[in-house]
Amino acid sequence: MLCMMAFAVLAMAQPEKEGWKLVWNDEFDADGRPDALKWDYERGYVRNYEEQWYAPENAFLRDGKLVIEARQADFPCPAYREGNSNWRNSRKRVQWTSASLITRNKFSFLYGRVEVRARIPVCMGAWPAIWLLGMEHPWPANGEIDMLEYYQHKGLPTILANACWAGDTEDDTQWDSSYTPLTHFTERDPAWAGRFHVWRMDWDSDFIRLYLDDELLNEVDLKRTINGKIRGTGINPFHYPQYLLLNLALDTRVKKFNLADFPMKYEVDYVRVYQKK
Repeated sequence: MLCMMAFAVLAMAQPEKEGWKLVWNDEFDADGRPDALKWDYERGYVRNYEEQWYAPENAFLRDGKLVIEARQADFPCPAYREGNSNWRNSRKRVQWTSASLITRNKFSFLYGRVEVRARIPVCMGAWPAIWLLGMEHPWPANGEIDMLEYYQHKGLPTILANACWAGDTEDDTQWDSSYTPLTHFTERDPAWAGRFHVWRMDWDSDFIRLYLDDELLNEVDLKRTINGKIRGTGINPFHYPQYLLLNLALDTRVKKFNLADFPMKYEVDYVRVYQKK
C-alpha cells in the first residue's frame, strides 16, 4: 500500500504530458534565489514610463513558489542625470521597486506549449504579466506574446491575452488582443483572486492559442502576423524563437496607489515548456 501511495505521489509530481516532451521547466522548489542558470533580470526603469525600478532582490523563492514583490521605496535613483528629460533619468528618487525575470540568452524556443501556474495580485495598479519576446529584431518587429496581462482597462479590472508585431510605418504596431473582465471569472468563483490558476499557450506554425484554466481567451492566426517592411523586413516574427518574461509592473494609468496593498505579491508555482514528441 505504501509503495502504491509513493508511486501515486511521484506520478502527480511528474510534469510530463502525453504527446509532449518537457524541454524546460522551473518548479521553484528550493528557498532562496531564483536559479541563475535559468533566469536573468531586467534592471532599473525599463519600459512604458512605469513607476517601478526593477531590482533582482525583489524576486525570491519561498515555500515552493517564486515570489515577485512590488515594494514602496525611497532612495536616490542611480539613473538620475541632472537636466536630462528622459523619463529614465529625470527622477531623483526611486519610490517603488519590483522585479522582472527573463530567460534571454539562457533559454528560448520555437513552437510548443507553455504552462504557468500563478496567483496574481488584482489590486488597483497591479500589472502582472507572463509573456514572450523574440530576439531577431527590435520591438515590435521581434514579436510579443502576452499569455497574461492584468490591469485596469477602461476603468475595469481585466485579463488580457495578446500578440503584437510591426506594422507598415515607424509608429504602427499591430495588435491581436482579447480583453476579459475579471468579473467573468469572479462571478463564477468569488474566491478566484485568492487561488492559483494555469495560464497556457499552445504555439505552432499556424496559430498561437492562449488559455486560462483551459478556457480559450485568444486565437492568433499566424497568416496575419507579417511585419511591415519598414521596421520588420516583412518576416513573420512568430516563426522565430522567443524567450520568457515574468514581471510585476505598476500601472502608469493609476495616479495613486493604496499603500495598504504593499508589499504587493505575484506568486508563481511553476513554469513548464513542452514541445511535440
